[in-house]
Amino acid sequence: MPVFSVSRDHPLAPLIAAANQVILGKEREIRLALACLFAGGHLLIEDLPGVGKTTLAQTLAALLGLRYHRIQFTSDLLPADITGVSLYQRETGDFRFLPGPIFAQLILADEINRATPKTQSALLEAMEEGQVTAEGETRPLPQPFFVIATQNPAHQIGTFPLPESQLDRFLVRLELGYPDREAELALLASGGQRTRAASLTPLLQPADIPVLRQATATLHAAPPLLAYVQALVEATRRQTGFLHGLSPRAGLGLLAVARAWAWLEGRDMVLPDDVQAVLPAVACHRLRSAQGGGHATPEDIGALIRSVPIP
Repeated sequence: MPVFSVSRDHPLAPLIAAANQVILGKEREIRLALACLFAGGHLLIEDLPGVGKTTLAQTLAALLGLRYHRIQFTSDLLPADITGVSLYQRETGDFRFLPGPIFAQLILADEINRATPKTQSALLEAMEEGQVTAEGETRPLPQPFFVIATQNPAHQIGTFPLPESQLDRFLVRLELGYPDREAELALLASGGQRTRAASLTPLLQPADIPVLRQATATLHAAPPLLAYVQALVEATRRQTGFLHGLSPRAGLGLLAVARAWAWLEGRDMVLPDDVQAVLPAVACHRLRSAQGGGHATPEDIGALIRSVPIP
């Protein structure tokens, strides 16, 4: 596994260094999460309980200065428990809307696949439009708005698989995995990192995020690079290894995350290496293997990359 590092003069170097002190041995995953945020998308983390998914969300919220809410998804959670409800005020004779936990800047939708599909869908409008409609009235959400959803592996008891339409709302999907030996020894010595995440001080402010999003969105992508992205997307549609190919929206998302990744690398232009680095995280949850129907694996994406020549 390559070692990822950000140059000391990069504006996010202190933030990434601070996150690395909490989420031990997972710099690549931290950078993918930040690339997803700066690309304007939402993040899905699929992994076993106890590997640091919640701690990652808390760490990013603290370092970015974002107002944070955690929503624990369960089988009896209702859409109104997320968006909010109107309560009758006897003193005034009218109804007052009480905003739900969705009205924050960074939402941790914890174990999203333990809730029913109806409740899962309550996130769709929020993630896509930055607003919620409750009881006939549309209300904007705080900006920036970033959802980190976690889900347990589908084979675990009590899970409702996310439909394809909702999976597509997540720009990036990643797995944290088990820590390496050195990171786990440090974790055992510290007694856990959750308390440390809660004590972090912000290194950015919410107003900085739109500026950084604009910086990444305008990073130069040369015509040959655009042709390479299109060739990768087209290859998923004509290769027999996948049940269906990537959509045009997925192609736009791939380019946006590659731009953010290149910016985190300290470059002012996107290279094919940037596209290849983020392709598994953008594509695996959107593609299904023709053999067995399960989601594509990083090995599948590796074979795809090798099949498409770099222009």
